[in-house]
Amino acid sequence: MTAKTPPSPKPTTSNTPKPEPAFGWNAYAEQINGRFAMVGFVGLLLLEFFTRQDFFTWLGLR
Repeated sequence: MTAKTPPSPKPTTSNTPKPEPAFGWNAYAEQINGRFAMVGFVGLLLLEFFTRQDFFTWLGLR
């Protein structure tokens, strides 16, 4: 006897519409700003790791 594998479930799709680019404060702008903030934060962590200085020292404020 061979064991049969159960069929894989269909991927679920949400009924919420994807945000579209528009002018002003909207969900799309908030999503993009959040992504850029995450990239900037990781970039700052990498800068501090490789230079062995904190951000304010790197700017010359200390």
